[in-house]
Order: sequence, then structure tokens, then C-alpha cells
Amino acid sequence: QVRLVESGGGSVQAGGSLRLSCVVSGNVASSSKRYCMGWFRRVPEKQREGVAVIDSNGSQGYADSVKGRFTISQDNLKNILSLQMNTLKPEDTSKYYCAAGPWNGGDCRSSMVPFLAYQGQGTQVTVSS
Repeated sequence: QVRLVESGGGSVQAGGSLRLSCVVSGNVASSSKRYCMGWFRRVPEKQREGVAVIDSNGSQGYADSVKGRFTISQDNLKNILSLQMNTLKPEDTSKYYCAAGPWNGGDCRSSMVPFLAYQGQGTQVTVSS
């Protein structure tokens, strides 16, 4: 059974940093051992915005809104997915969700993260001006 548990959210002032972590238990890969993992958040219009993604080859992708400020990484030994968020802005305020799932076709893109098979319960990030 797959389970994703996020942690690391909190409240910071604009310009500050936070590091989110997601412990992934269970097998999220396809039969060919390929997967996508990433983070998404909910925007004011209640839509889900893929923020960052990393695939089983280590390739990364980011939404334009966070490029240069956020960095996604994975610790395969500990099964932990992380998101380092620097230079945070008030518009980054949201609940952030970890997601993962099998992937067999093409490149993983950040826009695909909200549609991955498995998702966590989320962790709140609040950035004050």
C-alpha cells in the first residue's frame, strides 16, 4: 500500500525559506521501474498547480512561477522527496501536496503532478508580507 506523508510547512515572512519533506512508503513505480514524483499546490481559483517534478532518471521540472527559487530532490535510500523553497513570496501561500505515480511515457512535467496516482494530505505554507 502506498502512503505519502508531508511535513515541513509553516509560516514565514516574505523572502524567507522553508523545506518540505515527503516520506514515500510502498512502490510507486511502473513495471519498468519508472515513476514521477512531485509537489503541487492549490491556487486561489481552487485549481491545482504543479510546482515541481522529478522522475526516476533524476530529471527535474518546475512551474515558471517558482523556477529559480524552488528545488526538488529525492533521497532514494530513505524514500524522501523534498522541496527547498527560497525567496518565498506571499503568493506562494497555499497547502502543498506531495504526489507520486508510475510513468511510462515521455518526460514528467510539473503540470502533470496533480494527476499522479498517489497523493498525500498536504502541509500548509503561509508567507506574510
